[in-house]
Amino acid sequence: MISGRRNFLKSGTLAVSGTLLFSNDIFAAKKRNHLLGIQLYTVRDDMKKDPMGTLQQIAKMGYKNVEHANYADRKFYGNTAKEFKKILSDLGMKMPSGHTVLKEEHWDSAKNDFTDAWKYTVEDAATAGQQYVISPSMDESLRNNVDHFLAFMDLFNKCGELCKKSGMKFGYHNHEFEFKYSINNEKIHDIILKHTDPALVTQQLDTGNMYAIGGRAIDVIKKYPGRFELMHVKDEIKVPGEKDEKYESTILGKGVLHIKNIVDYALKYGGTTHLIIEQEAYQGKTPIESSMEDLHIMKKWGY
Repeated sequence: MISGRRNFLKSGTLAVSGTLLFSNDIFAAKKRNHLLGIQLYTVRDDMKKDPMGTLQQIAKMGYKNVEHANYADRKFYGNTAKEFKKILSDLGMKMPSGHTVLKEEHWDSAKNDFTDAWKYTVEDAATAGQQYVISPSMDESLRNNVDHFLAFMDLFNKCGELCKKSGMKFGYHNHEFEFKYSINNEKIHDIILKHTDPALVTQQLDTGNMYAIGGRAIDVIKKYPGRFELMHVKDEIKVPGEKDEKYESTILGKGVLHIKNIVDYALKYGGTTHLIIEQEAYQGKTPIESSMEDLHIMKKWGY
């Protein structure tokens, strides 16, 4: 399907647990500037009903950066890339990153190239002012065969090369399955980190998604320092009345994650430069109220 650079893939030299690429001392010595923003999925229903009004409220709160979760038919929330960039600019905001799923169907094996649809995705991201094109999902069928999965990782690297031509970087956003499932006795997340070139493919670490199945953000950063340029800052709270351990996102600092410690560690050792607030459940508050409180807390913590 996809011709692989197997020498690169087999070497595994890019991600030996926390020691090969970067040292903690190097990252501890650097003071990093970072951007603070919001994933618009936090206010997804509001964006569906009134995107302009919602963006105005977000800007009024003090957010300067947003991350989109809606790109379809070459439009962001119903606007072309140029239109959406102007809307954000007029509100004093930018969009450094956005979520669009990269699929196998976006590669044309006969042409040995990406489809026009995916090339347009990258083109529009660049026009909108993005620095990162983030894929937030992966088809379940990829988990069944290691060669199939490695071929898809090769596609990740190729997409990184494509994005680089437009001055951007490709990235992947984790959920829980990457830490829950294995292929050939190796966790999916480890395979992703070992078989993607960090010069081309970055990782967006979601602090909350992995928690319920035992994933811990600081442990992941310790294992792969410097690989997480972006972070979804998300706290988790146990859902009451559930027989099994079930968690949902909550106001930052109100959950069980010790989120400030995680963010501090990521800024120091993770290579993290983009902090993106995301909350998906609200415990009786509105998404807008939650977004405001989350931002207030992050600023109170000094971010």
